[in-house]
Amino acid sequence: MQLAMIGLGRMGANMTTRLIRGGHQVIAYDRDPGAVQRSVGDGAVGATSLADLGSKLSAPRAVWIMVPAGEPTDSTITDLLGILQPGDVIIDGGNSRWTDSKQRYLRCKDKRVSFVDAGTSGGVWGLANGYCLMVGGDDDAVKRVESIFVTLAPKDGYAHVGPSGAGHFSKMVHNGIEYGMLAAYGEGFEILEKSEYDYDLHQLASIWRFGSVVRSWLLELLELALKEDPDLAKVKGWVADSGEGRWTVQAAIDEDVPAPVITASLMSRFVSRQEESFSAKIIAALRNQFGGHAIKPE
Repeated sequence: MQLAMIGLGRMGANMTTRLIRGGHQVIAYDRDPGAVQRSVGDGAVGATSLADLGSKLSAPRAVWIMVPAGEPTDSTITDLLGILQPGDVIIDGGNSRWTDSKQRYLRCKDKRVSFVDAGTSGGVWGLANGYCLMVGGDDDAVKRVESIFVTLAPKDGYAHVGPSGAGHFSKMVHNGIEYGMLAAYGEGFEILEKSEYDYDLHQLASIWRFGSVVRSWLLELLELALKEDPDLAKVKGWVADSGEGRWTVQAAIDEDVPAPVITASLMSRFVSRQEESFSAKIIAALRNQFGGHAIKPE
């Protein structure tokens, strides 16, 4: 089918290419003209603006948004609602907060434009392996654009998981689980690295991929990272978070669900950003005061 892709970053560009290879016609737009030209080179039809994009689509239109969550997504939807017509569909495949998606659904419904939230996982490997898709929205809207999801996903990697917001809520929890898994791998390999044994960490990551109960795609990626840089000397231990971990912890609080692993993994990311922890200074000072424990000088 024909659709538009707005946002041609690492994910959007690869998704565009996968859709074209799957037989779809993609009208591609990004604020960076160079990104548009790269997708044109892969077979997309380029657009110079959202208005130009709208003029190149046949009704009923389908538009996939792949831009950063928050204001960029909001402003893009606002602009699109001035261009699209009743019966058209907007798909948000970014990491939007599920509550925002529910509000956007209502905004679009007022204009008789359908809104579908598609939780999308797969990263830069999605072009070759496909993207796991958790889709929320009205049955008729999802059905109308389902061929897009089937092309993007690997076999059995797509599901319509519920009404508006359900796609992004499930993706939020998916990423919360990811936080915990990443933290466990990080802690385990640090224990190995600090031990009295001179482990080849790449070797361990490699063999754990086969037959081990901790094998996973994340472990496969860790094996690749350690193969390229055995001591991770090129990597700074500073870890960002894009919001989903925070939102998952908040959802757990709202639902009275204990989630200590995910919560601790989120806090550990904050610790990674501190050159010097004032909290640690407080603890060191207190230990010195009550127990005479030595303080390391600055």
